[in-house]
Amino acid sequence: MACGVVASVGACKDSAPTEEPQPAADPATEVAGGEGAEAEAPLVMHLDPVGEPAPARTLVEHAEGSHGAVASAEANATLVGLEILEAGGNAVDAAVAVGFALSVTHPSAGNIGGGGFMVVRFPEGEATAVDYREVAPGAATADMYLDEKGELTNQSTLGAKAAGIPGDVAGFWYAHQHWGELEWSQVVAPAVALARDGWTLDEFHAEDLAYAAKRMDKAGFDESAAYFRKPGGVDYEAGEVWRQPALAATLQRIAEDGRDGFYAGPFAAHLAEEVRARGGIWTAEDLANYEAVERDPLRFDYHGHEIIAMPPPSAGGVVLRQILAASEVLNLRAKPWHSPAQVHTYVEILRRTYADRNLLLGDPDFVKIPMETLLDVSYIDDRVADIDPKKATPSDQVGAGVEIKESEQTTHFSVVDGSGMAVANTYTLNGGFGSKVVIPDTGVILNNEMDDFTAKVGAPNMFGLIQGPQNAIAPGKRMLSSMTPTIITKDGKLRAVVGSPGGPTITTTVAQIIMQLIDYDRPLLEAVRELRIHHQWKPDTVWHEEGLDPKLAKALEKKGHELGTRGWRIGHANCIAVDPESGEIEAVADVTRDGGSAAAY
Repeated sequence: MACGVVASVGACKDSAPTEEPQPAADPATEVAGGEGAEAEAPLVMHLDPVGEPAPARTLVEHAEGSHGAVASAEANATLVGLEILEAGGNAVDAAVAVGFALSVTHPSAGNIGGGGFMVVRFPEGEATAVDYREVAPGAATADMYLDEKGELTNQSTLGAKAAGIPGDVAGFWYAHQHWGELEWSQVVAPAVALARDGWTLDEFHAEDLAYAAKRMDKAGFDESAAYFRKPGGVDYEAGEVWRQPALAATLQRIAEDGRDGFYAGPFAAHLAEEVRARGGIWTAEDLANYEAVERDPLRFDYHGHEIIAMPPPSAGGVVLRQILAASEVLNLRAKPWHSPAQVHTYVEILRRTYADRNLLLGDPDFVKIPMETLLDVSYIDDRVADIDPKKATPSDQVGAGVEIKESEQTTHFSVVDGSGMAVANTYTLNGGFGSKVVIPDTGVILNNEMDDFTAKVGAPNMFGLIQGPQNAIAPGKRMLSSMTPTIITKDGKLRAVVGSPGGPTITTTVAQIIMQLIDYDRPLLEAVRELRIHHQWKPDTVWHEEGLDPKLAKALEKKGHELGTRGWRIGHANCIAVDPESGEIEAVADVTRDGGSAAAY
C-alpha cells in the first residue's frame, strides 16, 4: 500500500520502489544532486533509502469540509497541506509544507530559488504580511543589463546574472518560527520524501519537464537540461516517476538546519560560487544578509467587506484597492456581470490604475511612494471621473506601453484551518523555470526576477510592462511585483482567501473573483471558472480568454476597444471560501486552467 506523502524523513523506507526509469542512488554516498560525486564533503547528505513514489493523483476541482482546506497548483502539494492540518498543524504549518512541496512537484513556478509574499489572518482578526521577495545582489547596478550602446540585453531574463537573491526559505522560516505549531523538520519532511522517493508524472508535468529541457538546450545550458531528463537524455513520459536526489538533499539540509541550511556555511558558499561561475554576481555575503520582512498589510473596506492585501513592494494590493474603490465609486455592480457597460467601465478603470502602478510604485524601503494619495477615495474618484460610458479612452492619452509578453510561472495557494487562521501565499521564479539555470548538486532552479526591475526607463520587461525610475535596480532592493495574495472578511468572520499567478493579470484575476463573490453573490466555483478579461494600460488591447460572447465582443468594439484573444489561460486561481453562517470551508482549484487540486476535511 502506498504511504501518505506526509511522513517523517525515511518513512516507507522498507517499501519496494515501483519500477521506474531512473535508478536510485546509493544513499550511503548520496551527494546533493546525484551527479556531483566530486562535490565538497560538506555538501554530502546521508538520505534515508529510497521509498515508494507518490502515485498518480486525481485532480480535484472542488472540496468541502469543516476543519480545514487547501487549494494549490498541484495535487501532491495540496495533499501535503491537508495531511499537515490533519496532523495538528495550523494554516501556517500547512502553507510552509505546501510551499516546499511545490518546489518538488511544480518546478516551473514552485521553488526555493525565488521569492514571494504571504498574507496571514489570525483567528482573532489580526493580520500580518511577510515579504520574502528577492533582492538585488550587492554588486548590482542600475545599468547592468545594458550593452555598450545603452540597449537592453537578454541577461535580465536568461542565465545566472538574471537571478536575485532568493527569499523563499527565509520567508517560510520566518512565518513558521513566529506562528507555526509543529516542528520545523516535520513540515519540511514531506517535500524531502517527494524529492527522494519520487512522484508519478501526469501528462501535463511530463510535457512541462520536456519543455524546460528544450528551452535550456536552446540556451546552451546542457547541464541544467539534463536535470529534467532521464539518464541518456531521454524525456520523461506520463506515468513515469521523477526522483530528485539533489533537491532531496538540499531540503534535508534545510529540514535539519533551518534558514542557515540555505543561507549560511558551505552550502551558501557553493551556491554563490556556482552562480558566479555562470556569469552571475551573487556572493555568500549576499545570501547571509538576506532577511524576510514583516509588513503591515493593506486593509480597506469594499461594500461592507474588509479586504486584507499585500503592500509594496507588491503592486497588487494598491492596484486592487484602486480597482475596487473605483468600481464602488462608479457603482459597477449595478450593471449586469459581463454586460457591455460593465466590461467597458471595468476596462477603463484598469487602464488608469495600471498607469499608476507602473510609474509610481517600487520598494518602500528605497523610494517614497505616495500611498496616502493612491489609496484615497477622492483621488480615485478624480482618476476615473473622465470615463466616457459610450467610448474607450485611447491609452495614448493615459500613458505609454508595448505589446504584452505574459508568463504564468508564478503560483498561488490558499490554506484555512479549523481555528479560522488563513494564509494566502503567492511565490514565483518569474518566467517559466526562471533563468533556465539549475545549480549543480543542489536542485535549486534560479529565478530571473531581476527583470522585474526597471532595467531601462521606457523599455518593456518580459511582461510588456514599462515602469519608471521608482523601480530602478539598486543593491539590496526588492523589485516591484504584481503578486496579490488576498484575504476577505465580513463582520469579523473569515469569508475567503484569493490569489493567482499570471504576471500583470494577477491583480485583475483577483479583482474579478472578489467582485463576483461580493457584488454578484456568485458561488466560488462559478467565480473561479468564469472567463477572464484583462487590460494593463498598454498595449491598448482588451485581452480575454477564448469563449467571449460574440455580442459582447461586438459591443466593446463598437465603443472603440481593440480585443485580443488569449490562446491560453489568464491566471490560475486557487481559492477558499468560508460560509459565515455554518463555518463550512470550500476549496476550489482552477483545474480547467491547466491543473491544480483542492482538498478539505
